[in-house]
Amino acid sequence: MESLRSRGEIVLATASSGITATLLPGGRTVHSRFKIPIDIRPSSICGIQKQKDLANLIRVYAAIIWDEEPIKNKNCLEALDRSLQDICSNSDPFGGKVLIMGGDFHKVLPVEFAEFLIHISDSVEPTKPDDMVRLPSHIAITWEGEHSIQVLIQHIFPNLELHGWDASYMIQRDILTPTNDDVQKLNYMIIDQFPEEEHNLLSFDEVEGDNHNLYQQEFLNSIAQGSFPPHILKIKKRAPLMLLRNLDPRYGLCNGTQLLCRGLFMNISDVEILTGYCAGK
Repeated sequence: MESLRSRGEIVLATASSGITATLLPGGRTVHSRFKIPIDIRPSSICGIQKQKDLANLIRVYAAIIWDEEPIKNKNCLEALDRSLQDICSNSDPFGGKVLIMGGDFHKVLPVEFAEFLIHISDSVEPTKPDDMVRLPSHIAITWEGEHSIQVLIQHIFPNLELHGWDASYMIQRDILTPTNDDVQKLNYMIIDQFPEEEHNLLSFDEVEGDNHNLYQQEFLNSIAQGSFPPHILKIKKRAPLMLLRNLDPRYGLCNGTQLLCRGLFMNISDVEILTGYCAGK
């Protein structure tokens, strides 16, 4: 990328997530750069809009780098292919542009048992019926009822009440779980350990134009999509937060950015960015 740019060529660096985009020189997310999903209206970059500034810029790209592409739906790649062919008036794949796709195909987290996870991914770890894998004793906690959850929390977040303002402590620790219900349960248990006053933030639970009251508040409040917080979001000062939208990638406010709550007001939160090149702001 730097070699091409040093020769005056224009190279677009994109990523599937906002966090990764901030790590690329001049990086942008694929969605923000190519407007995926494609909005087929007069204002779109295709059709009669092919002469607009964005389309003209895309035409002169020497290469496009798409990091973390394997995590995206194939429809995104197909939409980009058709869009580039249309914009460049070229029926070759991706309009004749050089497309470099990268990504971590194993998606192995930086944990102590990374080698064990790689063995599972490579199908070399012994399995039992139904592809079940026996966890080594040194990475498992024996289940002894609800108390075992507190043991897990204490193991991952030791002396949590003493590290509320410690950014390095917060960004080195995570508990991962596959369901939203477990996420909310763990969040409530952990947030209770912070000594500050608890604030409950409620979602906007009305549907515009619902004149016949078809969408009851109880139903709206029960929706727990992975890309949205729960209806009742419990927050305390010193507690870690995670941003769920690309608000302003230039200033580190991307989907997945880790934050630390510094203060809470009526319609605004004072937070410190913990990760990326804007850490500390």
